[in-house]
Amino acid sequence: MTIRRDSAVVLSSGGPASILRPMSETIDTATVRKVADLARLRLEESEIEAYRDQLAGILAHVQHIEALDVEGVEPMAHPLDLTDRLAADEPGPVMPTADLLRNAPAVRDRFLDVPRVLGGDGSA
Repeated sequence: MTIRRDSAVVLSSGGPASILRPMSETIDTATVRKVADLARLRLEESEIEAYRDQLAGILAHVQHIEALDVEGVEPMAHPLDLTDRLAADEPGPVMPTADLLRNAPAVRDRFLDVPRVLGGDGSA
């Protein structure tokens, strides 16, 4: 892979070299508006060009990564070999009801009083 000053990438993989255009040339303002809409972002007109350049930079970086030879590299979910240490799921001592209710923000009779989640307002 050769990276030229204009950020174009030249790839050759045993066949004829293909030249990929600089990413800033492939991202137009309509694309930025579409991505912003999909991400539920409201962009001012003054922000469109800055985000176009940033998006082009991100995609150029991804393009460089895609050009790397990863033959024989095992996929991984995490760069470190981590093993979760889970404690045994065994019941322990139960908190006395009086202590639990004393710490609760709202109590009705001998129960925790929480806002209604389902029903009552017709939404669920």
